[in-house]
Amino acid sequence: MTTAAAPEDLTARARIRDAALQHFGRFGYERATLRGIAETAGVSPGLVRHHFGSKQGLREACDEYLIKVMHQANEQIRTGLDVGALRPVLATRAAVAPYQAYIARALAEGSATALFDELVRATVPWVLEADKGRSDPPEADAKVRAAIVTAMALGVGILREHVSRAIGVDVSSPEGDRLLSRGLIDLYSHPLLGVEDAQRILSALGEAESASPQGESR
Repeated sequence: MTTAAAPEDLTARARIRDAALQHFGRFGYERATLRGIAETAGVSPGLVRHHFGSKQGLREACDEYLIKVMHQANEQIRTGLDVGALRPVLATRAAVAPYQAYIARALAEGSATALFDELVRATVPWVLEADKGRSDPPEADAKVRAAIVTAMALGVGILREHVSRAIGVDVSSPEGDRLLSRGLIDLYSHPLLGVEDAQRILSALGEAESASPQGESR
């Protein structure tokens, strides 16, 4: 029989989770220790094990928490400013801003599968909604495009140091955030390719695929 956790236990659980997000982001999963996480959270290692069982369980809890954060951001943006297909990009970037180090590490270590897949799933409806305003049929499946949008949304955070150096401003600062938002809006509102140019490139791509050994019939 289980009993309800006391409020202080719930507070300790949140502190442990936040400390784990910090340690996993800074040191990576292998180098982070339960003892170090416990010290940052101000609790005993035994309490960490009580709440999460193991380091793997703690990482899974971190991912579950971030997925919840994404869901909340997605719902909030649905009732906010109408900025079309850019909505999931802006929402995702804003939601993950405090956890960029953790997500970057997790993606590099290959442990962010559930988080990335959930972001793709949540982005698909936005892509389908944007399709309604298109004058030409999509050339790629909505899930493929949602995966690309998700990668773009996460990419700036993962490459934060390089992007900051390139634009001359820390992207995590208010000024950097304004520059990124303006840049994203400008890029999304002014396509780099027109419909006719895109069709010519797609036709050339199709011809190249047909001429390749993989495209020949056996």
